[in-house]
Amino acid sequence: MEFADEAFVLAARGHGDTGAVVELLTAEHGRRAAYVAGGASRRMKPFLQPGARVQVEYRARTSDHLGAARLEPVGEGPSALFDDPLALTGLSAAAAVAQGALPEREPHPGAFLAFEALMSAFAAPEIWPAVFVRFEAGLLEDLGFGLDLSRCASTGATDDLVWVSPRTGRAVSAGAGAPYADKLLVLPPFMLGAQAGLRAGDAKAGFDLTGHFLEQFVFHPLNRPLPPARVWMLDKLAEAGRL
Repeated sequence: MEFADEAFVLAARGHGDTGAVVELLTAEHGRRAAYVAGGASRRMKPFLQPGARVQVEYRARTSDHLGAARLEPVGEGPSALFDDPLALTGLSAAAAVAQGALPEREPHPGAFLAFEALMSAFAAPEIWPAVFVRFEAGLLEDLGFGLDLSRCASTGATDDLVWVSPRTGRAVSAGAGAPYADKLLVLPPFMLGAQAGLRAGDAKAGFDLTGHFLEQFVFHPLNRPLPPARVWMLDKLAEAGRL
């Protein structure tokens, strides 16, 4: 099996004296692990960091075997964020969520595009937490667990949607959900449209929302917790007053 593709590095670990096994999120071929010869070298390490964008030439004997890859860097990658520790924390969390949530060797082009959009957003400190929430919502949709925020699950109304059912992932309007408010998840307005402003507390509500469904539908069935890197990111965002 052979292909050439664009990819983002999700993780890398040393393998042998000079090589590395690299986890990649490719544009057309999904999440792939590959052996990279010389991956432990000083020259290679800078573009094997999470979030680095690379061009991949991949080869494997069969689709089930660990393949080998030749990588070429594209752009400056995460080095542009080295002066922003909080953005680097977010980048590590995004890579961990994608690595943990996406099955290996399944094409998920939507996940690649969502990760790409988030990588661009890390340069904008005020908005990237909201884009991160949208990235997680995109992952859920790409995996078949998309939230239905188009209309109220109870009345069919399309206005005044302020909650989400924690059981079904469907939106609930203010009037229909009022008696059950303590059992529902808050739906921040920015998840309903790009034009909605970002209010205090909206990012936290968004992370609570996507985190609930990632845990329920993706990580719990795999007998895994949500990635520690995501928990660390939320702690750091809270400390910085960004939630």
